[in-house]
Amino acid sequence: MSPQTSTLSLYPAGGFGAPKDRHGHAENINVGLPEGTVVFSADNHISLADDIFYNRFPEALKEKAPRIWYEDGAYQVGRKGQSFLPGDFSAVLMQYDDLPGAASTNIEARIQELREDGVDKELAFPNAILALFHYPDKELRELAFRIYNEYIAELQEQSNGHFYGAGLINWWDPEGAKRTLAELKSLGLKTFLLPLNPGKDDDGNIIDYGSDSMKPVWDEIEAAGLPITHHIGETPPKTPCQFNSVVVGMMINIDGFREQFAKYVFTGILDDHPGLRIGWFEGGIAWVPWALQDAEHLVASYQHMFNRPLEHDVRYYWDTHMSASFMVDPLGLQLIDQIGIDKVMWSSDYPHNESTFGYSEKSLAAVVEAVGPQNATKIVSGNITRFLGL
Repeated sequence: MSPQTSTLSLYPAGGFGAPKDRHGHAENINVGLPEGTVVFSADNHISLADDIFYNRFPEALKEKAPRIWYEDGAYQVGRKGQSFLPGDFSAVLMQYDDLPGAASTNIEARIQELREDGVDKELAFPNAILALFHYPDKELRELAFRIYNEYIAELQEQSNGHFYGAGLINWWDPEGAKRTLAELKSLGLKTFLLPLNPGKDDDGNIIDYGSDSMKPVWDEIEAAGLPITHHIGETPPKTPCQFNSVVVGMMINIDGFREQFAKYVFTGILDDHPGLRIGWFEGGIAWVPWALQDAEHLVASYQHMFNRPLEHDVRYYWDTHMSASFMVDPLGLQLIDQIGIDKVMWSSDYPHNESTFGYSEKSLAAVVEAVGPQNATKIVSGNITRFLGL
C-alpha cells in the first residue's frame, strides 16, 4: 500500500451502513493471495442466542442463573428482564444480531456467510457475555464460564474446523485458574480471553496482575501452555457524552492496551514466566511501534528508579511473547518492519460495525499490496494458525 493511501480509500461515501444490511460477495474474487490460501480471521464475534445458563445451571441454582433473551433486535444478558448491558452496547448489538450467522444458533449459516465474504476460518470472541466478567458471585461466575466454554466447544465441533472459540477462565484464584484451564483444554479450546480489567478480590482490593499475589495464577497459565488473548471493549468513557457517544467510547476502547502491555513488560510477569504468549485483538497494530518507542524512552529515563530491573530490552518482550490483530490499518502496514511480519494477524471482526464484512476483499487486497503475496499469507492465515497451535 502506498504511503498516501488512507483508511477512507477503502470505504464508499457514507460508509457501508449497518452490518445487517451488508452482504459478502468476495467468495470468488482474486485479491492477490497465493492459490489455496486459507483466509483465517483472527478476531470475529458471536452472540449467544440460547438461554444456556438457565438451561444448564443445576436445578437448585436456576433462579440465580444469568438469562439470555432477544429484545428490540439484540440478544441481551441479564436477570429477571433487566439487561446487564449499557444502552450503547445494546444499540450496537442491534446493528448486527439479526444477521443469519451472528448468533450462536446457526453455525452453518455463519460459515456460509463468512465464506461469501472470502473468509474460511475464524477465531470468535464473545459479545454480551463480557458483562459477566464482574458478576459478583465468583462461584456462579466460574460456573457460567464453564457452561459458556462447553457450549462454544460444541459449536467448534459442529463447524468441522471453520470455527474456533476463545474460552473464559477463572483468573482470580490459582486453584480456579488451574481447574478452568484444564477443563478448557479438555474441551479442545485453543485460547482464552483474559480481561484487561480484572476487578476486585474477595477483600475488595483491585486485582493487580503485576503483583506477587498473582504469580501463582500466572504459574498456572504458563503451565497450561495456552496463548492469552486480550481484547478491546472494556473501557467506558469516563465522562458523559451527549453526541455520538458510541464512537467516543470506541475511540477510548481502541487505545485500551497500554496499561496491561506496561505490566507485562515492567512488573516482571514475562521475566518470571518466559513461556507466556499474548495476543492483542481488535486494537489494530499501529499502536505497537508507538508503545515500544515510549517504553524504551521511559526505561532510559527512569531505570535508576526501578525497584525491579528488566532482564531484557523492551523490544525483546514484544518479539518473544506478543502479536496483534487488525482489520484496516494502513498506518500499521506502513510500519510493518517495526512490528514484524510474523507478529500481526488479519481479522474480519465479523459481525461488528467496524468489521470488514461486506468489503473484506478490499482489506485483504490492501494487505497483499502492502507486503506482497507470500508475506500476506502469513498475516491472513499462518500467524493465527501458529498462535492457536493448530
